[in-house]
Amino acid sequence: MKLLSAGGRRLPVLPSRRRFVRGVASGALLAAYGFAPLRARSAQGVLSGTRFDLEIGATTVDFTGHARRAVVVDGRLPGPLLRWREGDTVTLHVRNTLAERSSIHWHGIVLPADMDGVPGLSFMGIEAGGSYTYRFRVNQAGTYWYHSHSRFQEQLGLYGPIVVEPRAGERFPAEREHVVLLSDWTDVDPEHIYATLKKRSDYYNFAKPTAGDFLRDARAQGVSAALAARRMWNEMRMNPSDLADVSGHVYTFLMNGTTPASNWTGLFERGERVRLRFVNGAAMTFFDVRIPGLKLRVVAHDGQDVEPVTVDEFRIAPAETCDVIVEPRDEAYTIFAQAMDRSGYARGTLAPRAGMVAEVPALDARVLLAMGDMMGTMDHGMPGVKGMEGGCGASMPGMDHAAMGHGGSATMHHAPAEYGPFVDMRVDAPRTNLDDPGVGLRDNGRRVLTYADLRSVTAPISPDVGREIELHLTGHMERYVWSFDGRKFSDAEPLRLAHGERVRIVLVNDTMMTHPIHLHGMWSELESPAGEFLARKHTLVVQPAQKIAYRVSADAIGRWAYHCHLLYHMEAGMFREVVVA
Repeated sequence: MKLLSAGGRRLPVLPSRRRFVRGVASGALLAAYGFAPLRARSAQGVLSGTRFDLEIGATTVDFTGHARRAVVVDGRLPGPLLRWREGDTVTLHVRNTLAERSSIHWHGIVLPADMDGVPGLSFMGIEAGGSYTYRFRVNQAGTYWYHSHSRFQEQLGLYGPIVVEPRAGERFPAEREHVVLLSDWTDVDPEHIYATLKKRSDYYNFAKPTAGDFLRDARAQGVSAALAARRMWNEMRMNPSDLADVSGHVYTFLMNGTTPASNWTGLFERGERVRLRFVNGAAMTFFDVRIPGLKLRVVAHDGQDVEPVTVDEFRIAPAETCDVIVEPRDEAYTIFAQAMDRSGYARGTLAPRAGMVAEVPALDARVLLAMGDMMGTMDHGMPGVKGMEGGCGASMPGMDHAAMGHGGSATMHHAPAEYGPFVDMRVDAPRTNLDDPGVGLRDNGRRVLTYADLRSVTAPISPDVGREIELHLTGHMERYVWSFDGRKFSDAEPLRLAHGERVRIVLVNDTMMTHPIHLHGMWSELESPAGEFLARKHTLVVQPAQKIAYRVSADAIGRWAYHCHLLYHMEAGMFREVVVA
């Protein structure tokens, strides 16, 4: 089926009926299923002020031609946009109509521990049929979001955006703004997905190297190099195409609760600067975002203003937020957010008039992990990722696999015995560079944002530190167990900080996957490899074989969650309790 815009621009041919029926908007479905709106619900799904009555409940949605149960706030997926004002005290009375416990965590908001919304740490959760009142002062401005912290309710739809308006006005003003919330929906029961991953972690990976790939590599690199590369990956029992645990095979990627075929549209008028507040509310999906034909002026990251930097594209991890300002002309533009594993995309339109569309780009080619993504620094200073996109065999010509532990059992990458049976690898020389955009974005011809580009406009909270804590991000791919330092949450002691102390946390990623790490209750202040303060964030992404450092001021008494924000990784053990006392 072919679709034409009002201006006659042709959209790509839709590949199947399944993709086409994903064009039914969730809001229309909610009305069709007879949802009775609450009195406070606005037509636009925006709630503002200082007092809020929110309702957690279940409803039916249809994104793929099959009706499915969703867990939502106020009958919406995503939940309503909450607009607060810096300096105000907000009161949120949340009623749970589910037959199970629930919760809401205000992600990135600095608040008292009993308001944080993590069952078992800050409170016991909101019991079935019960309610809980959150009340706290909002001491920050920017783009944030909220979501459930109860099992897999976040995957089922319990999330929504937050915008906190600065009391002194925006440092980087725009005439118009839109929130763009990205997420991943599945018709499959998340409990089934989790059980499947525990049985076979690569079940949803449909991009494994084939015989045709081997022949291509053999022609490009030589048969011996291609064989050596395959032998290396086999010995490590790992797969270079393992970029995402859950793929577009079971995910429909949404933009503001709208499928690609349904085409969410944000309007603007001629001559306006438009601020787009991107939120990644996905359970498991990293998105690479660009708007063909427009430069993106990044002005905030994780809600905090940064010195503006102009790029063509940025990667946004689950839980991160990123504000950009664009200056569109009098035409339509596609907002294109492709999944990191290139298994699908979310898509919308920025346009001066409703009904306009622009060409949707093709998905980029999927790129395999390279040796630098597994081994880190090759000669203690030279990042192994440079020029390494593509197959792993091509990444290091002349590499001596035997000398590097690949001639026999790949011992350089096997975890030390003290890590126990739930860790399958260890990186001995992690790289520290922050100027790497990540696998799939290197040398793609576009200017891509990296952490090295971020510069907060404010001074650090923790200019000096008293001690350093090093934690390794660990896992066992085949068993699908994830952890810090080889100890999953159920077996780990809390990380204890003294109230008022300043610490440097060093994270070393000993896995082949990219992890977004979120510390509740306190800011994480990213450092450069030289120890300089770069940016204040609430979620920090650690790439494979990478080491990053950040400062934390333990200024919030209480019990706090600290975890990977890939939902199934968190549930599989990459979670710690942090106690500040």
